[in-house]
Amino acid sequence: MIRCQNVTLGYGRDMVLENVTLEIPRGVFLPFIGPNGAGKTTLLRGILGLIKPLKGKIETPFQALPAGYVPQHKSVDPLFPLTVREIVAMGFYPRLGWWKKPRAQDKKLLEQALEELKLTPHAHKNYRDLSGGTKQKTLVARAFVSGADVFIMDEPTSELDETSEKEVFHHLAELVLKHQKTVLMAHHGLNQLIRSSATSEICLVNHGRVKKMKIQDFKGSPESLS
Repeated sequence: MIRCQNVTLGYGRDMVLENVTLEIPRGVFLPFIGPNGAGKTTLLRGILGLIKPLKGKIETPFQALPAGYVPQHKSVDPLFPLTVREIVAMGFYPRLGWWKKPRAQDKKLLEQALEELKLTPHAHKNYRDLSGGTKQKTLVARAFVSGADVFIMDEPTSELDETSEKEVFHHLAELVLKHQKTVLMAHHGLNQLIRSSATSEICLVNHGRVKKMKIQDFKGSPESLS
């Protein structure tokens, strides 16, 4: 589904990742792990098409159907007084456009996403007044309703407590195991990943290099990636 061929990524003359070759099939949950500043976000932005490779080629299916993107909540401008429900409903826009109203099945999907991520009590609250964890779950729900085949998430559980993080991982597992969706996710550790039934591989990003491997083959520790 996604192929990186000898890709080099960076900003201006600052090279972040070099000679990345990576193939990602459909229906996998692939976490990108590594130290802060290693290039996880840069690689995901390259796959999304937000930055162009300095060298090499990235092939994706996103021209036909855009990916569902979950940025870090701190990157979202909280200026506009939108409710949680309105933020989540934005996930429909790639399919419906700005002028078509959501259909009955769309509204049902929205309510389902709110319920499964424990956001129903917050549905009418202003997004900018929420805690960091609730803001992040709102952005996850927005991606869920988009109908995308690929979900790309930048540290989506970074400010969630353990219970909320488990809820998000459960929903991601459902997307992969039941619906054959593809989930790419920058993550800050391994503890929850090891306990998840949705993934058996990780993509290690460190010192400008990228390597896909089985979780059990990783010789480091979760703490070494913080």
